[in-house]
Amino acid sequence: MHRELFRRAAQLAAEYLEGLPARPVGARAAREELMAALGGPLPDRGEDPVAALERFARAMDPGLVANAGPRYFGFVVGAGLPAAMATEWLASVWNQNVSLNALSPAGAAAEEVAIGWLLELLGLPRDCSLGFVTGGQTANFTCLLAARNEVYRRAGWDVERDGLAGAPPLRIIAGAEAHVSLFAALRMLGFGTARVESVEADGQGRMKAAELRRVLAGNGKGPAIVCAQAGNVNTGAFDPLAEIVEAAHGAGAWVHVDGAFGLWAAASPRHRHLVAGADRADSWATDGHKWLNVPYDCGIAITAHPRAHRAATTASASYLTTAGGPERNPFEWVPEASRRGRAFPVYVALTTLGRDGIADLVDRCCALAARMASTLAGAPGVRVLNEVVLNQALVRFGDSDEKTREVIARVQRDGTCWVGGTTWKGMHAMRISVSGWSTTEPDADASVQAMLRAAG
Repeated sequence: MHRELFRRAAQLAAEYLEGLPARPVGARAAREELMAALGGPLPDRGEDPVAALERFARAMDPGLVANAGPRYFGFVVGAGLPAAMATEWLASVWNQNVSLNALSPAGAAAEEVAIGWLLELLGLPRDCSLGFVTGGQTANFTCLLAARNEVYRRAGWDVERDGLAGAPPLRIIAGAEAHVSLFAALRMLGFGTARVESVEADGQGRMKAAELRRVLAGNGKGPAIVCAQAGNVNTGAFDPLAEIVEAAHGAGAWVHVDGAFGLWAAASPRHRHLVAGADRADSWATDGHKWLNVPYDCGIAITAHPRAHRAATTASASYLTTAGGPERNPFEWVPEASRRGRAFPVYVALTTLGRDGIADLVDRCCALAARMASTLAGAPGVRVLNEVVLNQALVRFGDSDEKTREVIARVQRDGTCWVGGTTWKGMHAMRISVSGWSTTEPDADASVQAMLRAAG
């Protein structure tokens, strides 16, 4: 029975993947249809597993968004490398709880090797600490947790022992165009959004270094965390990281870099200049399920202060003791205890792509974004709002919010590709994000023609 069940699952998966190039990208069913297909009373008797799997797959299919295909540009979503997907299946079958080395020596070893490769690839110091979490928001949370506790320690306050009640004020400084996930992480850490000191950004969303220096000097001393950005979610622009690190460290502040997708520019010799100075920050958050194209979910939290990192996230109990050897326990670097082996697909993605393949993936996505933006900008009534420095393009139609929304809705209904909308500098815009490994020039060109048809 197991063999037949997994054989059928493999068939269904292969059929789905093979059909992606021709599949309409958006979902074809709304909530009500999906609930009707899935719902009903819980059965008294269990269904045959193969029949249940097939029925479930049929019911789900109309509600699936083809973000694993070559023409999904709605958000920065990796398409899922086939080798990484296959490894994810194996990881599910192995069912490893990668928290303690004792629970899964294989999971701990794969994580340790993948960490070394990732730090090298991202151009970060090899003695950094790293934890695999769910996504960019949890990676921001983990890094800022370590930052909060460490800057308080330097100020003479022990958060692990005494908590936050009665703690001295801690300054949180971020650019005006910081991503929403950063603010969500700060709220979970006990800092209200009104506490965040905002630094003016330029026309592309980059924090102004001169303004940061003014803010740092103007509101007194004390423990502080400066949050910078590598890859603005709308424009792809990078904060001037070298200047930010110099100014923040000069004021004794911790520098955190939110680089959910932009940090991967470090893997490309052609785009590495965009992250100049990032290696001197104190922590970094990024996603493997974005540009590395591993399946969901895979966030990556990195710090340059392993002792502070581990102190903020580790736990201890009598039954968790280890032999005191060199083994690394993965749970000591993340907020979770029980956790799956996120490093398994990361390891295989890195080995199958290699250093050159990852650089090519980044470069190709950036080139395709520029190609799409250039063609659109040449059409009458179409305006590209940003400098296309990475994989993001903002496009406006008819210089009208209403027209732009209408074009986006038509593109989504058409199904050739999928794009979403955003608001930038008070204007509604179509946001194009190119990050899938399988996207080609013909895919980009067909998508642009669909956009222009919708505009016409």
